[in-house]
Amino acid sequence: MRRIARLFSALALLALIGALGLIWVRPAPPPDRPPEIALSGPLDGILIEKSARRMTLFQNGAAVRIWPIALGFSPRGDKAREGDGRTPEGSFAIARRNDQSSYHLSLGLDYPQPADIAAARDGGYSPGGDIMIHGQPNSLPEALMMQGDWTAGCIALTNAQMRDIWGHAPVGTKVEIRP
Repeated sequence: MRRIARLFSALALLALIGALGLIWVRPAPPPDRPPEIALSGPLDGILIEKSARRMTLFQNGAAVRIWPIALGFSPRGDKAREGDGRTPEGSFAIARRNDQSSYHLSLGLDYPQPADIAAARDGGYSPGGDIMIHGQPNSLPEALMMQGDWTAGCIALTNAQMRDIWGHAPVGTKVEIRP
């Protein structure tokens, strides 16, 4: 009985979110995009271009993946403080991996950095933290993805994309986030 109640609740939540236009079924990739080659070994780096809502993965000096992304709910400008909804800008590295995240897998960035911590301390506020590259909320079915910029400052991908990056982005992988 509890199982049926949980299923009904999940379906009702999905119907409400869908009615509000907050999720969408991932469309097929554009036909002019070249087929993706299989990744082998670790990535050289990850480039995130906030204004283009685009992530590019590099391997052996070449771009091997280009994906659309979602950002923090207020993406314009560099992250300044906890709760501002901005995605930070600058050079980072993957500092931790979490396969038990509330989102489908997550790769944590080394934000805040010393300058962010000092500025926050001087300003009397928290710089925030837990900036991740992650998939969709675990409560969503595989084919659905949240629409628009919806994170608290993280970078979000589809679950399939997150699985692809997961096996090739170890701790220490460089991540550059541009405006």
